Amino acid sequence: MMQKKNLNIAIATISDSRTRANDRSGDILENRIKEDNHNCFSRSIIKDDMKKIENFFKACLENNLIDIIITTGGTGLTGRDSTPEVLNKIIEKDIPGFGEMFRQISFNKIGTSALQSRAMAGISKGKFFFSLPGSPSACIDAWDNILKFQLNINHKPCNLIELIPRLLEK
Repeated sequence: MMQKKNLNIAIATISDSRTRANDRSGDILENRIKEDNHNCFSRSIIKDDMKKIENFFKACLENNLIDIIITTGGTGLTGRDSTPEVLNKIIEKDIPGFGEMFRQISFNKIGTSALQSRAMAGISKGKFFFSLPGSPSACIDAWDNILKFQLNINHKPCNLIELIPRLLEK
């Protein structure tokens, strides 16, 4: 059996109000990443500003050491929530199943309020991007029910990790 691949994962909390001291969602993601034997390559807090978010995504694309990018926050419906709009400019391929699965998990917990989630995922330049809502509960749901399995080389019948070497095929 193949050993689980340790991934370098960059985390960014997109928020106008979070600081390192009160970023519970970022703490949850960092802890779960480490518990599952991956590397928290970097952790940032970025204001909910389209240009700053785009600059973060572009810096991640240019860094050959980063495998996965996870953001939390900026996915709501208010005027300042802009993470999905920026991510849509960055990704080359959408992974619609991620958002669909996330909303189903949320629906089972919070009912129709799940429709407010714009969680999404995609691929660009051989890297996976996951954009999660900013609540600690949403980060737990996404990691514990989807990401921990899909980012584990031993998960069968298939997982995202085994696709990484083929993402740049033409």
